[in-house]
Amino acid sequence: MSGAPPKRQDTRKFFENLSGAGKCIAVLTSGGDAQGMNAAVRAVVRMGIYVGAKVYFIHEGYQGMVDGGENIKEATWESVSSMLQVGGTVIGSARCKDFRTHEGRLKAAQNLVQRSITNLCVIGGDGSLTGANLFREEWSGLLEELQTQGLIDNEAALANSVLHIVGMVGSIDNDFCGTDMTIGTDSALHRIIEVIDAIMTTAQSHQRTFVLEVMGRHCGYLALVSALACGADWVFIPEMPPEDDWEDNMCQKLSENRADKKRLNIIIVAEGAIDGHNKAITPDFIKDLVVRCLGFDTRVTILGHVQRGGTPSAFDRILASRMGVEAVLALLEASATTPACVVSLVGNQAVRLPLMECVLMTQEVQKAMDEKKFEEAVRLRGRSFENNLSTYRLLSYRTPDSELPISSFNVAVLNVGAPAAGMNAAVRAAVRVGITEGHKMFSINDGFEGFYKGQIKEIKWGDVGGWTGQGGSLLGTKRTLPGKYLDKIAEQIKIHNINALLVIGGFEAYVGLLELSEARSKYSDLCIPMVMVPATVSNNIPGSDLSIGSDTALNAITDTCDRIKQSASGTKRRVFIIETMGGYCGYLATVGGLASGADTVYIYEEPFDIRDLQANVEHLTQKMKTTIQRGLVLRNENSNENYTTDFIYQLYTEEGKGVFDCRKNILGHMQQGGAPSPFDRNFGTKVAAKAVQWISRTLKDSYKGGRVFTNSEDTACLLGMRRRAMVFQPVSQLKDETDFVHRIPKEQWWLKLRPLMKILAKYKTSYDVSDSGQLEPVTRVRPKESKPSENI
Repeated sequence: MSGAPPKRQDTRKFFENLSGAGKCIAVLTSGGDAQGMNAAVRAVVRMGIYVGAKVYFIHEGYQGMVDGGENIKEATWESVSSMLQVGGTVIGSARCKDFRTHEGRLKAAQNLVQRSITNLCVIGGDGSLTGANLFREEWSGLLEELQTQGLIDNEAALANSVLHIVGMVGSIDNDFCGTDMTIGTDSALHRIIEVIDAIMTTAQSHQRTFVLEVMGRHCGYLALVSALACGADWVFIPEMPPEDDWEDNMCQKLSENRADKKRLNIIIVAEGAIDGHNKAITPDFIKDLVVRCLGFDTRVTILGHVQRGGTPSAFDRILASRMGVEAVLALLEASATTPACVVSLVGNQAVRLPLMECVLMTQEVQKAMDEKKFEEAVRLRGRSFENNLSTYRLLSYRTPDSELPISSFNVAVLNVGAPAAGMNAAVRAAVRVGITEGHKMFSINDGFEGFYKGQIKEIKWGDVGGWTGQGGSLLGTKRTLPGKYLDKIAEQIKIHNINALLVIGGFEAYVGLLELSEARSKYSDLCIPMVMVPATVSNNIPGSDLSIGSDTALNAITDTCDRIKQSASGTKRRVFIIETMGGYCGYLATVGGLASGADTVYIYEEPFDIRDLQANVEHLTQKMKTTIQRGLVLRNENSNENYTTDFIYQLYTEEGKGVFDCRKNILGHMQQGGAPSPFDRNFGTKVAAKAVQWISRTLKDSYKGGRVFTNSEDTACLLGMRRRAMVFQPVSQLKDETDFVHRIPKEQWWLKLRPLMKILAKYKTSYDVSDSGQLEPVTRVRPKESKPSENI
């Protein structure tokens, strides 16, 4: 091809142009610890060294900065090896009174100037970040003072005249405005859900009520999301105190649930829960109330510091690694006038936001709560929190049948494709939201195969109780496509008078929906609203960045890689070759590799040849000659038909002789099983609820002349997450974006993470940073949306 290159290339920006030569970056963790902080520290150190900067650890937070000496040490590439899977913070954290004084900050400034450190990366909560910003504002004054006292010379003052600060929020409470998730929140949810799942089995045996207290003194995020993820009967959070007669309402609901054949009750309380008069609501108060009013056998469990501990989840490792790299880029690009920024996550995208705007907004939430403006507090928490709250309300409070709107519409739900963890949570949400909207809900067993065979029955509110924590697919699922059975499916739609269809599944579900929508011209019974929600471990559906089930699979891969690596501790140097699932889609291998600290990942989307394999072996051999003991190589199952897992294993074994030995492991179906992760439960619940609300709107629009009829392409949709928002996209429009032979989308966002993984594994590579670099304003009031609740 001749002519000018495509325009896109003019706008792309590569970080090779950003050099860290001559710069010194220091990283510290401050305030309460959070799982994933180590992953952030590792990313900052390796990215800093990669761009040619000197990187320092500051041990024990601000206290170490004030005390100086051995607390401020230069970091090496190897010094952050094997810390990815460790919880807490390896470099220590401390609450520091000295840094709050002017003298303390003066000492800290002197210690930094002595080492020419003018770039600071702070990982902590809003208090830690506020302190860092104050330090930055005072910097020039502190240097003048040090000069006057003769502690530094004029040359040092000039060379270190500007202090740049970038923050990352490490807090299990997720209490920082401007970001959807803070480092540590997902791992804390994992600990809570593990405990709740365990408690549910014992509670069921004895028909008990359990009251669980989770952390969150000022923020109810953990309580709210864990209530959503386990289908709790009642939740108490500081942002939304219960109404004055809550005691009677709660007891009534608990007894109704027992009458509905539910053998247990779960009540979740945030430690900062209050009533409408700012009076604390404690677990013991609730227990006494339940025992007094209902006589139920009731127990209290306070989770405490268990929530802070343990190994970080895959999500937290990836989030922290992405933020750490972004933080270094922000420091390299900062000028004397750039305000201090915080690296944040919105939707599926890393963004930079002005630090103090976020801090002030976070403080406004507390102020609104103090003034009893609770609706305002929820709004300020952001769209993610608001959405969780509205979804919880939709699903947990069963409206009496007499008060339900009567829609006279029948909506059917089915699972299609391979099972994925979180499918059951999605079905539960769909059924309950549908009933609340006044529809009659039907379940179809065994996918499209069960559809044409007529395995269709009504499903009620109580039928889906306790489904959120169940893995696999309780409805049953098959890979059968509808194409050959369109006449029978149309007949079943007619027999059961089905007015809308919700399909939850993988690539077969997408192809199936395409076949149904294309057959509308032939079968008028198929002219009904249809929507698909992506659920597959492979995350290979066009039109969505994420699928239900892929987070659970990633955690299974990450946990297994951790164990496999640990199996070699204390023995000689060893390299593990691990095969992951995913069909032709390299998502699980790539993102699993990033989360478990892999040295190389082989995928179909990035072709490789024998020269690449040779280069990888040599690179790993060089690494293993240092203090590094273990290597990890991941291979997607269909990455190359000739370079099989066995071939790669034998190649590495032969070439690594005398330096390391090899082991191989095929992970197989354990990636598909297990209880769904908190993220998949929550994501499945929210996406399915949104899909049913879309169905309700579309049914109203397409009800004409006493029947539902619609054949427009925008009524056969896929609901997917695109960067920052949830979007309904006609499946017919997604055809051009799909590689049907290899069952993958033509463009995949996560391929941008591959250079990041290579950098962290010490490879020289090119990294497109076009998406980053812009400091964005904090959104206070959401823009008016074309359709209600389009953001997740």
